[in-house]
Amino acid sequence: MGGFFDELGRYLGSANNRGEILGDLGEHIYLALVPLMIGIVLAIVLGWLGHRRQPVRSVLLVVANLLYTIPSLALFVVIPGLIGSKILDSVNVIVALTIYTTALLVRPVLDALDAVPPHIIAAATAVGYRAPRRFLGVELPLSVPVLAAGVRVASVSNISLVSVGALIGTGGLGVLFTDGFQREYFSPIVVGVVLTLLLALVVDVVLVRLRNVLTPWERAGRAPVLAEVA
Repeated sequence: MGGFFDELGRYLGSANNRGEILGDLGEHIYLALVPLMIGIVLAIVLGWLGHRRQPVRSVLLVVANLLYTIPSLALFVVIPGLIGSKILDSVNVIVALTIYTTALLVRPVLDALDAVPPHIIAAATAVGYRAPRRFLGVELPLSVPVLAAGVRVASVSNISLVSVGALIGTGGLGVLFTDGFQREYFSPIVVGVVLTLLLALVVDVVLVRLRNVLTPWERAGRAPVLAEVA
């Protein structure tokens, strides 16, 4: 065990290695979070359409399920032929993960919108809210607690899947895995695993904090209950 930690210390003691690790971490964050943000927007738009029209809802759910069953490595390889990019271009990972994120979030968006109480929608309509304004000002904010759970799952999924892109030559922490396996060098593999786990944890904590900020009524609603229990 001591030998491994000595080896890990020498690996991390190199300024070149630390620079490469930080570069891979930055690229991993970019490749994971950009598709997450784009996918959230697309899923919300599609979910709104599916919520309003039952035939669209049925088609969306079927297509989303089919897309999410496509193996990630196969999608990374197919994307360049579809959009005309180079095989090593990072845009392939962004497009592929955007597809996965959108497919994964369509159902949570629909469930979140379904969870909004009908009497609140009726009240908003009664005071003059038209459909787009009612959606942005009433339905979407109230659906955040349910939607946030799906976004947290999607964020962990993206952070994990970015590592697969290293198999086709794109960046991210997956480079540490492939480099370690090729050289039979355990230290970069361990560093890559630990940083991937830490990144997933940090992003999840940020999403929980953001959910709490966007839903102050949730905390206000819990306060009387907590006071009662105390």
